[in-house]
Order: sequence, then structure tokens, then C-alpha cells
Amino acid sequence: MDGIIILDKESGVYSRKAGWRVAKIFGNKKFGHIGTLDPMASGVLPIAIGNATKMIPFIEEENENKKEYLFGLKFGTETDSLDITGKTIETNDIIPDEENIKKACEQISKTTEQIPPIFSAIHVNGKRAYELARDGKEIDLQPRKITIYELEYTGKNDKEYNFRVVCSRGTYVRSIVRDIAKLCGAIATTTYIRRIKTNGFDIKNAVKLDFLENLVNNNTAVMKYLMASDCALGDIPVINLDDKDTKLYKNGGFIKVDASDGFVRVYCDKTFVGIGRIKDKTLHPKRTL
Repeated sequence: MDGIIILDKESGVYSRKAGWRVAKIFGNKKFGHIGTLDPMASGVLPIAIGNATKMIPFIEEENENKKEYLFGLKFGTETDSLDITGKTIETNDIIPDEENIKKACEQISKTTEQIPPIFSAIHVNGKRAYELARDGKEIDLQPRKITIYELEYTGKNDKEYNFRVVCSRGTYVRSIVRDIAKLCGAIATTTYIRRIKTNGFDIKNAVKLDFLENLVNNNTAVMKYLMASDCALGDIPVINLDDKDTKLYKNGGFIKVDASDGFVRVYCDKTFVGIGRIKDKTLHPKRTL
């Protein structure tokens, strides 16, 4: 089976483990997740299954480079991972007022660079940063270009302060928490991260892993939750081929077409065939299902 599941990943599950379990439900060993989520984070994690994995680069390229998260923090504690799963490295009694928190959000919204957490998957001298951090190695991570489109403080619940952020790919919510606290003259740790939008996928269309597995265990159909491989290809133009040209296309042949240069979605009747590229009025196969 090929297609995409919009998964609502639970906190505590690794992205790859979640993908493997989804692929198993649909009887396929081949899968890939579109983006990733920290184990402690929950929310939207699209899983491509089978030949749909060939569409991942195009989905990531064509959709708006924005992700939306809800997250929380508690002041007074800082951990090595910047979230509640880490080891406490500092504590104090400084709790900023809400006016200063809002001002910090406004200031961070104007920033264009961010220093990632040391517990991240960034490569440093051929190794992941988190591997070096676990070994107690000193890590000097350089700032990376990011965009914060929106950052708002949404209120507190007891000692937990809540926020919403819309940001570019490559932005770390845990670093936002660190920087909010720093601008307020305090320290903090991330209590939760929940992604509600990514790569054109929305939490309102997501399903939980336990829900899917329960359907299978009770011999209930799960196919209606498997979205088509071409469900999130944005505004890539469409081109239709007849049976003869489709056969040639699938065998790697080039086809003369009357269309503009660029990537196109290739169909035969209503069946999605793959992604092609037109150059000088000639259609070249790029990814074929």
C-alpha cells in the first residue's frame, strides 16, 4: 500500500519508531517521515508509506516553509536538553512578570538567527551534536538562519506559561524557550511541544497511532485514513498522458509536450504516475511510482 498518514504522534515516541509502526499497519516496510519531531514532542508527523516516500522532497519543497507549534515552559529550572527530559543544571527563584514575557516574545520575533540546543541532531565534525553532548564533549554550535513569523504568549496555567509560534524549518522550540527566559533575566525549561501544522498538513486531519492499531486489531478498515501520494504537492502543474506515452514515460522515455519548463505532476487518466520535469518542451521522468 502506498500513501500518506497524517499522524498525531504521542509524546515519548521517536519519529522513526512511529513511522515503522504505521508502515507495519499498512503491510509495508518502506516508509519515511516528512520532517521530524523530538521524542518528547507531540503532534503532526506525516508518514509516507511505500512509493509515496518518493514524493517527500517535492512535498517539502512545494509547501510553505512554515511550521506551527504550541509549547509551554516553567521558570526557575534549566536542563542540559532545555526540556523536562534532561538533567537539571541550574535552579533559581526568578519568575518574570507577564509584561516582560510579552516584550521578550516581540524581540525574538525580530530575530533572524538562533543557536540550536546541544541536544540536537545537527552534525558536528561528523557526529550528531546529541551524541557528543551525551559523551560530555564541549560543543560550540554556531547560530543558524531562521525566521519567526509569529510568537505569542497565550497565558499561564498554574506555574506553566503557554505560547504559540509560527516559524521556519530548522527552528528549535527549545531554543526559543531558552531565549525567552534569557531576555527576562531568568532560566526556564520546556514542558511540552505540540506541532499543529507542518508542510501543508494540519492537526485537525491527524490520527493517533493507538487508534490505527486498535482498528487493525478489531478487523476494522483503516484505508480511509491513508491519503493519496499526491495529496500535498502544492501548486505543481498537472500534465496528462495517454496510455502509450505513460508506458514510455514509466520506462524512462522522453516525451514531447506543449508546456512550460519546470516540474509537473504526471497523470494517466486519473491515476498519479509521478513527478516529471519539462525542459525545452520535453518531459523527463524524475520520480515514477
